[in-house]
Amino acid sequence: MSMLKICTGHYIRENQLAEIILDDLRRVTHFARQQEALFIQRINQRNSTETKREIDRLQRELDDMRRRDTELTALFKRLYEDNVLGRITNEQFRMLSADYNDEQNSLKERIPQAAERINKLQESISNVSRFVEKAKRYTEILELNGELLHLFIERIEVGERGERYSRTSEQKIVIRYRDIGFFGAFAEEAHKIAV
Repeated sequence: MSMLKICTGHYIRENQLAEIILDDLRRVTHFARQQEALFIQRINQRNSTETKREIDRLQRELDDMRRRDTELTALFKRLYEDNVLGRITNEQFRMLSADYNDEQNSLKERIPQAAERINKLQESISNVSRFVEKAKRYTEILELNGELLHLFIERIEVGERGERYSRTSEQKIVIRYRDIGFFGAFAEEAHKIAV
């Protein structure tokens, strides 16, 4: 359990958290095995709307950055020609070319980052099958261990209690699974518990 990272202000006992994760992991993997088609449909529906919107936004941003990179190359060529032909001074050339170079260098860093993010988002849509295959391999999950955590869990978010220092007030625990993200109950995207 040492790989769990919890925000310090949001306290929960490790054994309680392990029990919650184990119960939820059993629930989700059982659903993935027993109702595979419905499970895949639910994940793909959610992914296709949320993720598609994010992919579209990033793709527009990426297209804009690529277009601007091409424009900057053309501007730099024109600027060089203007300098050679004496239309602008060497000082103007240095100032403008430095600005264009800085902007283009920034784009050269941001373009691959945006492309990589798009690839990851596209992969996440199709990874539901990989999750189902893992669920089929682990039909009996008796205890939580590092291997299972690494295989199935991407991140665990522990929220604050409704009442500070109360042991009985509700506390929000959100489990993000690898390949599928959140998988809440039919009506919820977060697993709320009172511990």
